[in-house]
Amino acid sequence: MDFVTVANGDISLNVAVAGDGPLILCVHGWPELWYSWRHQLAYFSKRGFKAAAMDVRGYGDSSRPHPIAAYTMKELTSDVAAVIDALGGGQAILFGHDWGAPIVWNTALLYPDKVRAVAGLSVPYFPRGETSMLKVAEQIYAGRFFYQLYFQKEGVAEAELEADSEDSLRKIYFMASGGNSGAFIAEKGPDAGMLDGLTSPDPFPAWASDADLKVFADAFARSGWRGPLNRYRAQNIDFEELADLKGKPVTQPACFIAGERDPVRHMIPGVDMFARAADHCPDFRGSTIIPGIGHWVQQEAPAETNAALEAFVKGL
Repeated sequence: MDFVTVANGDISLNVAVAGDGPLILCVHGWPELWYSWRHQLAYFSKRGFKAAAMDVRGYGDSSRPHPIAAYTMKELTSDVAAVIDALGGGQAILFGHDWGAPIVWNTALLYPDKVRAVAGLSVPYFPRGETSMLKVAEQIYAGRFFYQLYFQKEGVAEAELEADSEDSLRKIYFMASGGNSGAFIAEKGPDAGMLDGLTSPDPFPAWASDADLKVFADAFARSGWRGPLNRYRAQNIDFEELADLKGKPVTQPACFIAGERDPVRHMIPGVDMFARAADHCPDFRGSTIIPGIGHWVQQEAPAETNAALEAFVKGL
């Protein structure tokens, strides 16, 4: 495994790279790191690919600009495009998980010539609609806690999560995992904190060892949580900036992979979001829903996730 630094203007991006060949670039979500893709880097680097995973800006050893406007989808996709140019000669297959999934879906829209194919994990592609996600959440979760709304006030979630980054991560990771995913939508009042009512299991489920958790915790202790939280705060800016993408499909070959028990599936009450994964991808190559698994699909079920990704890539 090697680490390279890719520049995108004044932003420095830390990228883990293994193997050689056509580029597969992996983009993580919240609250994670390049390390979330460790199993995929090992797997695909042995199968004739240059497998890379970046620290998204705000995370790990990548730049951490302060302004909310530095974390818009336009800025984040430009980072992905810069890595594609630097490591893939202008072409890549993209894998994205959690927030990384919307980032790679939108990279495919904004930089179509650079993206050969897209695999979204945990978050299907939905084009920009009539209303921003935050406005929708205000209606759906009126009078209740919803994490994305809680994150909007600068400094509040930072104070809670940075008090003990390792404890915060253990609770968040366990909450959305296959072992405890019901906690994600537990009823809490609108004034609750993110960690209220969450548990930190001992021992932690086997998919993340103490050494794995320490990699994440050490990185967040260094970098803080503002950058990761700013992604949520930038959504209304995205709604304005990406107006031209309203209703636009992703035309590259696409697939979707998720855990059966991923709480994202029912983030909108009464709707199975995973059932609609093909709706806006005309060259859709299929969904893989892994039984008994939660949100951290490529870590909780690396063998099954790798098999689904390999089948997708082989079919291109």
